[in-house]
Amino acid sequence: MPYNSKIYVAGHRGMVGSAILRELKRRGYTNIVVRDRAELDLCDQVSVRDFFEIERPDQVYLAAAKVGGIYANNTYPADFIYQNIMIQANIIHEAWRSGVQKLLFLGSSCIYPRLAQQPMTEDALLTGKLEETNEAYAIAKIAGIKLCESYNRQYGVDYRSVMPTNLYGPGDNYHSENSHVIPALIRKFHEAKVAGSPVVVIWGSGTPKREFLFVDDMAEASVHVMEATSDLYASVTKSTLSHVNVGCGTDMTILELAHLVAKVIGFNGLIELDSSKPDGTPRKLMDISRITGLGWQPSVGLEQGLSIAYADFLQREKVKFD
Repeated sequence: MPYNSKIYVAGHRGMVGSAILRELKRRGYTNIVVRDRAELDLCDQVSVRDFFEIERPDQVYLAAAKVGGIYANNTYPADFIYQNIMIQANIIHEAWRSGVQKLLFLGSSCIYPRLAQQPMTEDALLTGKLEETNEAYAIAKIAGIKLCESYNRQYGVDYRSVMPTNLYGPGDNYHSENSHVIPALIRKFHEAKVAGSPVVVIWGSGTPKREFLFVDDMAEASVHVMEATSDLYASVTKSTLSHVNVGCGTDMTILELAHLVAKVIGFNGLIELDSSKPDGTPRKLMDISRITGLGWQPSVGLEQGLSIAYADFLQREKVKFD
C-alpha cells in the first residue's frame, strides 16, 4: 500500500492500538484516521456506518476491544461477549460496505481449547472446550475470526486475523482488579515496595505457564502481516482464510514471572500463593511457525520489556497524582 493510503486504526487509545499507531508512523504511513470513544461508539451500527461512509479508509486495523484479566472476564461475561461481538460485527460489516479490501482483526490466544496440545497451532481452533473463566471473551474473538473468513469467502476481500499471546507494555491497564497478570503484578510489587511490605500474595498456585510478548513487537508483527503479499500469506497459512498466531515461542510459570517482576521493581520480600483463587488455563504456548514463516521475529526480551513497562507505569502514576 502507498504510504499516503488512508488507514483506520480502531482502538488507537488502547495498549495494542496505540502501539500499532506508533508502528505505522515509524514506517512512514501518513494518512491515519482515528476516533476516540466520545467521538464514535463502536457498538452503535448507525454511527459506525456513518463513519465509514464519510472517511472511506483503504485499510483497517481492528484493535478495539473490551479486555481484562481473569477477575473481569469471570465477573462481567455479558459485557465481554456483547461489546466485543458488536464492535467486531459493526466494523467488519461496515468496512466491507464501504469498499475496504484489506482489514486486520486482532484476537487472543484464549480462542484455543483449555487443554489444547502445546504449543498451540492455528488448527487447534474449535477442537475442544474453552477455559470457563474467559469463555465469553473467547467466543467473541472466535466470532471475529469467522466473520473475517466468511467475508473473504463470500465477497473476495482480504481480511486477515492475528492471535497474540499475552501482551504487556506501554499503555497497559494497571487497575487492581481488571488488569492482566503482568500489569497486576507490577502494581502489586510496586505498592508493596513503597509501603515496605514484607510479603506479596499472588493469585492461584503459581504453576500455570504463560507466554508474554512486548506490545511493540505485536504491533510490528501486525503491520508485517498486513504488508505481506497475498501469495506469501496464502503459502504460509495454507489458506487465505486462516489466522496467524503471534508470540515469542517460550513460556514460564506465573511464579517465575512474579519473581522476575519483583526483581525488575526491586521488591526483596517474600512471595506467597493464594491457591483459593483461580488459575485459568494450565498452559498457553503458541506455535509461531506461521508468523516466522512470514519473516517476522520478536526483538524485545521479557526483562527488558518489563523494565519499559514499569517505567511507563511510574510515569502514568506520576501524571495521575501530580
